[in-house]
Amino acid sequence: MGSRAAGLVDAPPAEHRPPTAPTAAPGRPDRGTGRRTPAWLWAAPPVLALGVVFLYPLALVVRESLAPGAYARVFASESFRDALVTTVWLAAAATAGCLVLGCVLALVIAFVPFPGARAVARFIDVFLSFPSFLITLALLFLYGTVGVANGLWTDVTGAAEGPFRFLTTPWGVLLAEITYFTPFVMRPLLAAFAQLDTAQLEVASSLGARPLRIVRRVILPEALPALAAGGSLVLVMCLNEFGIVLFTGAKGVTTLPMLVYGKAVLESDYAAACVVAVVNVLISVGLYTIYRAVSRRAGA
Repeated sequence: MGSRAAGLVDAPPAEHRPPTAPTAAPGRPDRGTGRRTPAWLWAAPPVLALGVVFLYPLALVVRESLAPGAYARVFASESFRDALVTTVWLAAAATAGCLVLGCVLALVIAFVPFPGARAVARFIDVFLSFPSFLITLALLFLYGTVGVANGLWTDVTGAAEGPFRFLTTPWGVLLAEITYFTPFVMRPLLAAFAQLDTAQLEVASSLGARPLRIVRRVILPEALPALAAGGSLVLVMCLNEFGIVLFTGAKGVTTLPMLVYGKAVLESDYAAACVVAVVNVLISVGLYTIYRAVSRRAGA
């Protein structure tokens, strides 16, 4: 009783107590802080910019392709079918070559100790920023009609012309694409190899497994998602490659991007060019969806 009475005596009168802040009703915003800005207001500017810069031009292309009879006329043309077949087989062959060459080079860089291995890995990152026409020009200097290889051949043999003329054929385009896109396969592979548990390799080696068997049974299964992601990316980029085909000057090699250029610029047939462009976009989006799915699995 004494302590309770002392507490009552020490407590200040009600009129001298500091006012307490009113408690906001649940579900209502505090009057002092104001209302929050809706999330859609923040998302509206970037979405609007995206629509103006990307979606609106794409919509114009789709609308132009819907001209009466445009799709039937393009699909019935032999040039479109040839371009589609050329695009598919070049992209598939270049992807297969990049997978084989990129896998071998990545294995050497990651698991075969040699001086400068780290510098080579860094150069691959720099190589990814190079434009495709730069690699094509380098191949022209090497294997072109007046290139280094033909010059050496004529100097040694005395012949009037050199034998290296493949750059103006589909094989030249294929070589240029494999040369340029191989690092896009090597980069995810090197990242996957860096995360590989070396204890597995040591155990396999101690059990007497040969290097090829270790690669086939231990390394490749772990790096398969990264290999699939890199291959999917290369396939998408080869499908839309324009600069390499143009700079090699390959005669008779017409891909879908080259057909779009020819229809729009050379023939002024914009409806047909838009039809080919829509087909190319649909194929690219489908392959890109596969690439994203494979990349998510590789990241997991």
